Amino acid sequence: MSTPLVSSFGIAVRQAREAQGWSQERLAEYSDLNRSYVGEIERGRVIASLVTVEKLATSLGVPPSALVMRGEAVAQAQLVRGIHLAAIAC
Repeated sequence: MSTPLVSSFGIAVRQAREAQGWSQERLAEYSDLNRSYVGEIERGRVIASLVTVEKLATSLGVPPSALVMRGEAVAQAQLVRGIHLAAIAC
């Protein structure tokens, strides 16, 4: 079961990974995670534990809270974009 925060957290992880120029394989290796699990996180199909959030954040060189906050910012941007599109459609 995916929620907007789970989905947007995955987007935030992907954005941070791509900003480093890393593949999923490299992030998985640095985080001591399975590559397919990283892909599932990025697609918002699994809920990352706090330990996993910490592993990802540490590998990416950011505090865990920054990674979660980036996910919240993505969710907020998607909400605003959705409201804007709904207003245009009316």
